[in-house]
Amino acid sequence: MLKKYSVLSHPFKWLGYLVISASLMLSSCGTNPVTKKREFQVVSESQEIAIGTQNYGPARQSQGGDYTIDPELTAYVQSIGNKLAAVSDRKLPYEFVVINDSIPNAWAMPGGKIAFNRGLLYELKNEAELAAVMGHEMVHAAARHGAKNMERGVLMQGAMIAVGMATQDNNYSNLIVGGAQLGAQLATSKYGRDAESEADLYGMQYMKKAGYDPTAAVTLQETFVRLSANKQSNFIEGLFASHPPSAARVAANRANLAKIGAGGELGAETYAKKVAKLKSTKAAYMAYDEGVKALTEKNTEKATTLAKQAIAGEPREARFQELLGDIAMSQKKPAEALKFYDKAIALQPDYFKPHVQSGIALFNLDRKAEAEKSLLQANKLLPTAPGHYLLGKIAEDRGDLNSALKNYQVAASSNSEIGKQSTADFVRLDLPQHPEKYLKSGVLADGAGNLFAVVENPTPVTVRRVQLRVIQYDPRTGRAVGQSQPMMVNTTIAQNQRAQVAVSGVRVKTQQELQLYKVVVEGAELVR
Repeated sequence: MLKKYSVLSHPFKWLGYLVISASLMLSSCGTNPVTKKREFQVVSESQEIAIGTQNYGPARQSQGGDYTIDPELTAYVQSIGNKLAAVSDRKLPYEFVVINDSIPNAWAMPGGKIAFNRGLLYELKNEAELAAVMGHEMVHAAARHGAKNMERGVLMQGAMIAVGMATQDNNYSNLIVGGAQLGAQLATSKYGRDAESEADLYGMQYMKKAGYDPTAAVTLQETFVRLSANKQSNFIEGLFASHPPSAARVAANRANLAKIGAGGELGAETYAKKVAKLKSTKAAYMAYDEGVKALTEKNTEKATTLAKQAIAGEPREARFQELLGDIAMSQKKPAEALKFYDKAIALQPDYFKPHVQSGIALFNLDRKAEAEKSLLQANKLLPTAPGHYLLGKIAEDRGDLNSALKNYQVAASSNSEIGKQSTADFVRLDLPQHPEKYLKSGVLADGAGNLFAVVENPTPVTVRRVQLRVIQYDPRTGRAVGQSQPMMVNTTIAQNQRAQVAVSGVRVKTQQELQLYKVVVEGAELVR
């Protein structure tokens, strides 16, 4: 029996990977600005700075947003960063922010963009320990560790870096889309052992040059090892995930200290004074974190009590109002939720989540024009699958199919249920216009040599009335020499199913002869 089924390549692979510019593939060698060693360099300094600048904001949004209640604390952290930047081996446009997240963590991205979580500042004992973490992160930027991660990704994955991230709020895990995916990835990058050793060594040197006692880097690592042994979950979720402590690192830091020399400022009193306001509200943020957890467990009564407790402890915090809005949304009370989201936006207008949640609430209330405005603002701050999906729905409702398709396509890159729905809606709109992009087609022959045109549907929608045409090609020139009349497959074809129709009057004798026939899909209808 002669048989062949030729298929087209899969037609819709959107944004699961972020393609790094082809210009990055131009190879070159350079000298590492920190270690002074010769190394292979693909990402230039201007590209590092551009990548950091473009992704710093989205990364901060994805990690919880800026901590804005205590600007004096942020200014204090920045002042320590500036001291270390002044003695850094590399002059970059360094920036320093405090992120509003209770998980103890810190991160740096290419170009010198550095962030500290609020939760880490609770755990440090003095200014020198803060300088130790700051110096460590600064070396990651100065020594091109983030750029090297990107270069390794380019080399190993053919100019593609797989995107994966986790946000502070589990409701938005895997929902970040578009270019913001790279920022989230850079903020959660892990480094190899050599990079961590370099960051420890040169970070301690920066501390010493800036006037801090590098002994704090040793005692801090000793503390981290103890906490790691106790498996403190908040550290495991944060700093330990990307910077795992170990007895070997402590020993290496002690050896570094012996060479660098102890002595310098610890700044315990100054640090205690600067973080006093932050620590005074720690209980409020603990109540909030427990409230978020209670809501994920669908215990809305407990979540409400904890949210109100948090507000009583720190009435200026937007996240606490946002939690009450999320509780109301979980109870299918969008009008009530809007009031809390409005309060959250008034307290901190530059954080994405209350905007996107407001958009969802307004959409549910059929206030589409207001929903569109909120969703557009949310996507400016951090593009998400819900934001783009609902913008697609709004555009489709008013007949703007091009905008709907663009928004569905972006939302479809999310590895989530809403991403799957966005894919289905994109295909639903686009397939009738371009069926050849989606439906696989080919030919086969039965034992008697009778020719059949075959169509397979890999899409999440069901189709019918698929119109085909069979083209015959010349074996010598490869040019088309004939074609059939249009044929119709009248049966419905669901996802991953196929159907066939006989090509009248055509028989083939060999496999080679079969290969001279191709099927072209010219039309299809959706089963609504």
